[in-house]
This record gives sequence, structure tokens and C-alpha cells, in this order.
Amino acid sequence: MADTGSSVEDILDTLQDLAESEDEVTVGDVVKALGGRGFGPLILAPALIVITPIGGIPAIPSLMALIIALFSMQIVLGRDHLWLPSMLKARAVAHDKVTKSVSKLRGLATWLDDHMGNRLTVLTKKPMPALAASIILVLCILVPPAEVIPFAAALPMGAIAITALALTVKDGLVMLIGLIGSAAALWLTWSWTM
Repeated sequence: MADTGSSVEDILDTLQDLAESEDEVTVGDVVKALGGRGFGPLILAPALIVITPIGGIPAIPSLMALIIALFSMQIVLGRDHLWLPSMLKARAVAHDKVTKSVSKLRGLATWLDDHMGNRLTVLTKKPMPALAASIILVLCILVPPAEVIPFAAALPMGAIAITALALTVKDGLVMLIGLIGSAAALWLTWSWTM
């Protein structure tokens, strides 16, 4: 799968279009709509969902972590096309919840797109995506136990979102911040939940 880079606003526009065209937005719809942009947006979108109020719905963070883990594993394995089980493709969120989440993220998306760029690009080239995906896998494992504490899953998902953002916009400085944030999230989430 080509990883060509994308803007965060483009991703939100795609999610908004899906929400406006359907009563429910399925994981399969999102994968189909974002799939041509590489794995970064496919990891970023579910991570962003968890750090919005939707993340407070029981089991949503764990479901999103499972989806992210499947995508991340495929990066680690060097796959160039995406596979996702039918059962996960069919999972859906009501269109109004997607629309609300997208509108809450608009300001942040605009700021991110204005300030992200091609910095330290060596940190976005092989083997860094596979290393980042390995760290994301570990963070995903910590999400289900973090759900015991309301909104605690937002901590590892925030670190995942930053790392996925780096993969999406090809910004090595953001990758560095994401890796540092991931280490902090791993330590904090582990100490809170284990």
C-alpha cells in the first residue's frame, strides 16, 4: 500500500462525507475511503475517535485498539495491502457521533496542517514505520485495561495518534515527539493499570 502522505483536514473531510451519506459509518467504509492514503490515516482515524467523547463509550477504545493493532501488525510484516476481518469491517458508529467528533477536531486539524511539514524525514523512512508500528502494538495492548479508568485509554491513544500523524504527514519531528510520548504513555498506563 502506498503511503503518500495526507493532510489531517482531508481525513476529517472524508469521515464527514461518510457520515453525511450513511446512517452509520462502518469500519469497512473508513478503510475503503482512506485506504489509498497508506496506513497512517487508518491508524490516525480510530485513535482520534478514542480521544473524543466517543472514547467514553464502553468497549469502543478496545475495539479501536484492535483495529489499530491489526493495521500496525501489517506494517511490521511489511505488507503493502490491507487485510481486515469481515466482522471488524461491519462494526459501525452512528453518523451523528462521527459528525460531532469531526467538528470537535476541525480546529486542531487546521492547526496541525498549518504546522506540519517535511522535517527530519529520515525518521519517516524505512525502518522507522515498522519500529513505530511495533511500539503502537504495545500501546494497543494497554488500552483494554486502561478502560477501567474513565477516559484513561485516551493516553495511549493520544501517543498513537501523534505517531500516526507523523506517518500521515511525513514529519520526522512529529515522529520523534510521538516516540517520546509513546514511552511516557507506556510508563503511565502501565503504572495505572497493572
